[in-house]
Amino acid sequence: MRFTLPATLLTLGLAAAMAVAVPPDLQAQDVSDVVPLESAEAPMAGLVILDAADVDLDQFLWEQRIVAVLADSPNDPAFQRQMREIAELPQDLVTRDVIVIVDTDRRSDSPLRLRLRPRGFMLAIIDKDGEIKQRRPAPRSVREISANIDRFPLRRQEMLERMPSGR
Repeated sequence: MRFTLPATLLTLGLAAAMAVAVPPDLQAQDVSDVVPLESAEAPMAGLVILDAADVDLDQFLWEQRIVAVLADSPNDPAFQRQMREIAELPQDLVTRDVIVIVDTDRRSDSPLRLRLRPRGFMLAIIDKDGEIKQRRPAPRSVREISANIDRFPLRRQEMLERMPSGR
C-alpha cells in the first residue's frame, strides 16, 4: 500500500504529497502521521518514493528509471539535502519516468544496497534497462539529475518518439 511520507521524513522538509511505501512496522507505530495517497496534493502526487527494503528492482525494468538515494542514517546531512532537492522539482523527475528509492539503514540487506554497495551517502541513477548509469558520493540538484538522464540513449529515443519534429 502506498502512502505519503510519514512525519519522521516530513521533518526533512519534504512535501506531504510525495508518495512512499511505508514499511509495516512504521505503519503500526504511528498511523496518525500518514496521509493516504488519495488525499495528496496534485503537484507532487506523481513522484513516488519507495523504501528499498520493500522493492524488487526487476519490477521497474523498461518501465521506470530509478534514482537511488542511500545513506547510513536518515540524519545524514547529505541525505537530507538530497531529499530537499528532490522535493523542490519533483515534476522534472516525473516527466522522465523516475521513481526515487531510499535506503537509510546501513545494516539493511536490501537488493539495492547489495547491488550498489555504498559507503556513506550515495546517489545513483539506474536507467530503464537496469544499467547503473551514474554514481555520485554527494547530493545533486534535480536539474543536474535531469540533464544527466536526458543524455541517456534511451531518453533521447523517448524524446524523439514523443516529439519527432523537435530535433
